Amino acid sequence: MRLNLIIAGAPGCGKGTQSELIVKHFNLRHFSTGELLRHEIAEQTPLGIEIDAIISKGNLVPDSMIIEILTKAIGRMCDECAGILLDGFPRTRAQAEALEVMMQQRGTPMSLFIDLQVPERELINRLLIRGETSGRSDDNMETISKRLEIYHIKTEPVNDFYKQLGKYVAIDGMGGIEEIFERIRKVLEKQLD
Repeated sequence: MRLNLIIAGAPGCGKGTQSELIVKHFNLRHFSTGELLRHEIAEQTPLGIEIDAIISKGNLVPDSMIIEILTKAIGRMCDECAGILLDGFPRTRAQAEALEVMMQQRGTPMSLFIDLQVPERELINRLLIRGETSGRSDDNMETISKRLEIYHIKTEPVNDFYKQLGKYVAIDGMGGIEEIFERIRKVLEKQLD
């Protein structure tokens, strides 16, 4: 059975860290829209320059740009992998609907939507620490507040969309990295049975 996953949650919930563990354990191909966007910015493509201006203001990149970049990336997907893991996408209901259509057309529908849940105060602390240690310019209090506000308004409806499809699963994102991964692993192995 092919395992096509989405890992979601508010900024700072640990999506990137858990993605690495999931990909390695289940032989999945990882697609992080954040990484795909940062690659476009680093390459200084016309799209990358436009994306950089949007992100630096704390705004979300428009759906059409994200879908264009992701479709291109999934099109290069390896056939040897046991599925894909999307990190940071979809962020809006429109993106979720477009993703479902795209994956159905490929004959490989999405399996599960994993929502890592972390209290907001903890999210803010994690992001501020990450900003200090990684030098990411978007991890400052003003941008963090705006990103969390946008998350609540635009991204939380995605949870409802996947609940309606019966693909939603909430995972407690508090605790040690291995402890959180163990919760996820159990859910995914049950899905594969």
